[in-house]
Formats: sequence, C-alpha cells, structure tokens
Amino acid sequence: MLDAAATAAATATGGRPQVERRRRLSPAALAVTNQKVRPAYSPIVIAGVVRVIDFVLLSIIGVAIYRFYVVPLSGFHWEYVAAIIGMAVAAVICFQAADIYQVQIFRGQLRQMTRMISSWAFVFLLFIGASFLAKLGGEISRLWLSAFFFIGLAALIVERLSVRALVRRWARQGRLDRRTVIVGSDTNGEQLVSALKNEYDNDIHVLGVFDDRNDDRALDTCAGSPKLGKVDDIVEFARRTRVDLVLFALPISAETRILEMLKKLWVLPVDIRLSAHTNKLRFRPRSYSYLGKVPTLDVFEAPITDWDLVMKWLFDHVVGSIVLLMALPVMALVALAIRLDSPGPVLFRQKRFGFNNERIDVFKFRSLYHHQADPTASKVVTRDDPRVTRVGRFIRKTSLDELPQLFNVVFKSNLSLVGPRPHAVQGKLQTRLFDEAVDGYFARHRVKPGITGWAQINGWRGEIDNEQKIQKRVEFDLYYIENWSALFDTYILLKTPLALLTKNENAY
Repeated sequence: MLDAAATAAATATGGRPQVERRRRLSPAALAVTNQKVRPAYSPIVIAGVVRVIDFVLLSIIGVAIYRFYVVPLSGFHWEYVAAIIGMAVAAVICFQAADIYQVQIFRGQLRQMTRMISSWAFVFLLFIGASFLAKLGGEISRLWLSAFFFIGLAALIVERLSVRALVRRWARQGRLDRRTVIVGSDTNGEQLVSALKNEYDNDIHVLGVFDDRNDDRALDTCAGSPKLGKVDDIVEFARRTRVDLVLFALPISAETRILEMLKKLWVLPVDIRLSAHTNKLRFRPRSYSYLGKVPTLDVFEAPITDWDLVMKWLFDHVVGSIVLLMALPVMALVALAIRLDSPGPVLFRQKRFGFNNERIDVFKFRSLYHHQADPTASKVVTRDDPRVTRVGRFIRKTSLDELPQLFNVVFKSNLSLVGPRPHAVQGKLQTRLFDEAVDGYFARHRVKPGITGWAQINGWRGEIDNEQKIQKRVEFDLYYIENWSALFDTYILLKTPLALLTKNENAY
C-alpha cells in the first residue's frame, strides 16, 4: 500500500541525519494500517467492461452461426450482419433497462439470470415482430434464429457465472469495498455507522471514526467501529492505507468546525461527503447522493477516477511507449556523452513525491559529478553551480536529463506523461520545506505526477528561489487537476518541446 508520510522531510542541522516528520498514530489506527490491502476495482469500469463483453460475445456468435450455416446455402448478405449487430445493441439496452449492470447484481444468481433470460427473449420477440411488419419473415433462416437464441443464451449464462465468480472473489479480497472513515464519534456518528452497516449488500467498509473531542460526547466506539484518533490524524492514516471515502457525521449547522476540518483534508485523493441522515434541513432529493439509503452531500471528489483513470493509464502506456522508442537513439547519445565527460554511473536515482505523497524513485541522467551527488536534493542547483558537469549543463537546460523518466511511466507506472512535476522530498524554498511555504501544497499529489505539466509549459520550471515560483507551480498544478481531460494532456504534451526551447531561463 502507499507508504507515505503526511509531510516532507525536515532539514538536518549540526551534522545530524535528515529525518521525516511523521505524525504518530494510535495503536488502533496502526492496527488498521498494518493490514494488507489490495488496490480497489471500480464498479463503474467493471459494469462497462461487462457491457462490452455482452455486445462482442453476441455479435461474434450471431456472425459465426450465419457464416457457417447460412452463407454456404444462400450467400453473404450484409443485412444479416446489420441485424445481428442491432440485436446485440438491443440486448445491451434491454439488460440496462432490466438493471442487471450493477456489481451487486453480478454477485447474485437467480435475480440476474431471470432478468437476463427474459430480456434476451424480449429482444428476439422484437426482432421477429419487426421482420413480420417488414415482410421479411420468409427470407430469415429459422434455424439460424433458433441457434442464435439458444447458443447466445448459453454463452451469456456461462459469462455471467464467470463474472459472478470473479466479483465474489474480488469482494472477499476487499477490492470492491469503499474503505470509509467517519468524522464524529458522538451519537450522530453512532447512528450513521449503524445505518451504513444495516444496509443490505452494502459496499461501505467502515474502518473507524475520528474525533477531536475528549469529553463525554466522544465515544470510544461507534456501533462497533473504534475511535482511531483525531481529525489531524486522518491525513497520515490515509497515506498509510487505502481510504476511499471520508464521511462527516457532524450536523451541517457545525459550519465552522466542518470548514476547519475540510481545510486539512482536501489535500487527500479521496471522496469527502457530509452525511445528511440526521439533519432537519432537507434539500431536493436530487441534491443528495446516496450510500444505500443514507443521504449525503458531496463536498470533494477524488480526481481522475473510473474510466478517466483507465483512459489516462492507456494514454501513458501507449503514447509513452511510442515516445520511448523514438527517444532511444537520443538517450543512447546522451548516455555516451555522460560516460565520456565524467566518471560515474550514467543514470541517477532520486527520491521524489508520488501519488498521495508516496515516495518513488525517479530516474534521471546524471548531471552532477558523481562524488557530489545529492539524492535528496537538499541543496538546490543554482546558476553556474560547480557540481554540474559540462554535459550536465546542456542536458539540464534542454531537459534531456528527464528522458529516463519514460521508464518510470512505461514500466513502473509511478509517473504519468503529464501531471504535476514530482518534487524532491527535501525540496526547500531557502530554509523552508515546500509544504511549509505554500498552503495546500500536498493537494498537488492527489494525482500521479508527470514528466511534464501545465506549470512547466507556462514557464514555471527550473530553480525555485522565491515564494512566487513555488506558489505559481502549485496554482497551475491544481488548475490541471481540476480541469484534466485526455485532450488537455495531449495539448500539454504537444506544447512541451516548444516550451523547452522558449521558456528555459530558470533551467540550469
């Protein structure tokens, strides 16, 4: 699981080693974070994949039966293929109308099968009725139609049984759970936890509750869920284990307290909601999102999730692989130049902040003399820095030293092509760590970092020697996160070469 602390490493003085500032968690919280947790699977993506499988499976079966039975007897006609594709599309639409594209339905058997069989039969009745009205009944092979129905139905049943087995296994592994922490361990919190646990077939897994109060209002357990610590501990807790949802049990009337807590928690890549189960003030039903029957109000949503995450993964690995192949000759020349210029390894590995403050190893071409290497980047490279080699000055100015990060994108998947640039864990503005210099700095880690980004193509790259430069980087990074799209990534990637040539005054 992600092994990240709440803040960056502190500066060491007096020859002492540098240490990271980590918040100490309670024994109950540590017991949860020490459990092995697997990555989650998106129910939305699972349902979408099953839709595609249904369409492809039915299309292949219909065309295969037509090809091997009808075509040898009466020749090939495109009308048959069009009818088969239309029936496959109609089947998916009917399955959707029957509400069987839900993970909870996939787990069951009887309800899923009865709805699927009736929907598939309805599709054929529609096709037969349309053929009759169009006076095409005599031109359609009855044997083909019957075979398509029964073989298609058998294939759907086998497919659904396979999906059911997979979904049930993923459920046992916790991959379909929304791991949730509750803010507020009073009677409201206890009612909320009870309501969530009483929901039938619920995917909410309550890890525990957090509360700042130490008086009689704060309970040690809420409906069996333990109190894990204070609200300030949630950030550290969420960086040591997977948390998908933070749910406030506080009444909406506690506006000041909620705002203070949200200011601390919005930097996390999780959904944050306010529970409305005990509020007397009621909004229109469409204003709420529901966890089972529990109404909630959305405050923050995790960025780049579900299909967006799939699209970004494909973009990184497909485009990244192409860029890597194109860059290999240049990388070979740079490696040779570094080897001839100064002794030491060609590649340099440095600790950087990754997604959700995870510490990742980022690969770069070595640009400093090997004996003066600075793996933690505790000392910023400045203009005419004597630690930089001759080749190093050129590759830093042109950002060629960043090319090995394509290996991070394609093979390690801890970087994206486009995203907030990963800063060194010891990155500082003069004597202050970046998170101390800018409020909300860690919010830029709500998505995976990238080789290039919106801040970089707008000129905010290179040395950070004043407060404006780090503030602008964070500002542009947060804009990118809130406005991400595949087209935005493509635009930034295409704009990067031009930006490297025209906006490199701070790179040395």
